[in-house]
Amino acid sequence: MILKPIKLAVDRTIATFSVLVMVALVVCVVWQVFSRYILNQPSTLTDELARFLMIWVGLLGASYTVGAQRHLSIDFLSMMLPDNKKPLLNIVINSLILLFSATVIVNGGLKLIEKTLATSQLSAALQIPMGYVYIVLPLSGAIMMFYSLYFILTDAHTLVSKEGK
Repeated sequence: MILKPIKLAVDRTIATFSVLVMVALVVCVVWQVFSRYILNQPSTLTDELARFLMIWVGLLGASYTVGAQRHLSIDFLSMMLPDNKKPLLNIVINSLILLFSATVIVNGGLKLIEKTLATSQLSAALQIPMGYVYIVLPLSGAIMMFYSLYFILTDAHTLVSKEGK
């Protein structure tokens, strides 16, 4: 399939970026513990940055999980279906993920960014616009949409090729 190299590139990019964000998160938390208990002067900057990085790593990890088809699921129905019907169920599931990603994560995230930027809401310690923190919402939602479309097309191709035989 023509989208497979693109999917692999997106997988590598998200995995690499998530690891970098996680490393930054660990550094922030270690510094926070050190400054609080050794220096007796807790760093408010790293505390807030760690919270923001946790949001980013969680949402990027969720999008990566969708791409790896490891999202939370109840597979009872899937186990009951014959193998030739499973791609159809996967199309329905990925269509629902696509719909949720588009409406809630991307659309809701864009509205949140718009409102926080319009009100000039700044983070308490870092003094950065909160819209920049929330940009991960539509980004991760768009990645989830890409993965969902990829799996819908893959399963549709599987169904068409099985019917042709």
